[in-house]
Amino acid sequence: MPLSPLDIHNKEFTRGFRGYAEDEVNEFLDQIIKDYEIILREKKELEEKIKTMTEQMSHYNTLEETLQKSIVVAQEAAEEVRRNSQQESKLIIKEAEKNADRIVNEALGKARKIAIEIDELKKQSKVFRNRFKMLVEAQLDLLSTDDWDHLMQYDVGLTEIQKHARRETDEIELTPEELNKLL
Repeated sequence: MPLSPLDIHNKEFTRGFRGYAEDEVNEFLDQIIKDYEIILREKKELEEKIKTMTEQMSHYNTLEETLQKSIVVAQEAAEEVRRNSQQESKLIIKEAEKNADRIVNEALGKARKIAIEIDELKKQSKVFRNRFKMLVEAQLDLLSTDDWDHLMQYDVGLTEIQKHARRETDEIELTPEELNKLL
């Protein structure tokens, strides 16, 4: 067990012949007691500091463990969020591809329908053109016939018109042949 300042103070030495000077020894012992008290006080303060620091270190170690666990949980959560976002992005891409395919297919269907309608309109325009051409050619054929020249040769005079008017008043009916002759 270590000595205390009181042990040093109460220490009695046996006296011998020609021993040390008692006052010097007592002064030296008093100085040792003071120094020893200072050392013991410092030791006690350091022990308290060590205790406080040990408690703080324990607190910080607990805090460190908590932070490490929190970091692990945060990393796992981040990984889960990343996985979920990747899955969601894949689903969005698949949905977008389906919609794009549907839109393209609808557009192709509409394009085919329009192409069929265009072909039908072309056919109808050819038919109309041919019919119109035939109508115009028929009219031209009518114009180029001799019937027009024949009509110009008819010379109906005023006397024939008067005869014809009298006949009508007499209520005589003309036959179609007679009418053709007059014309």
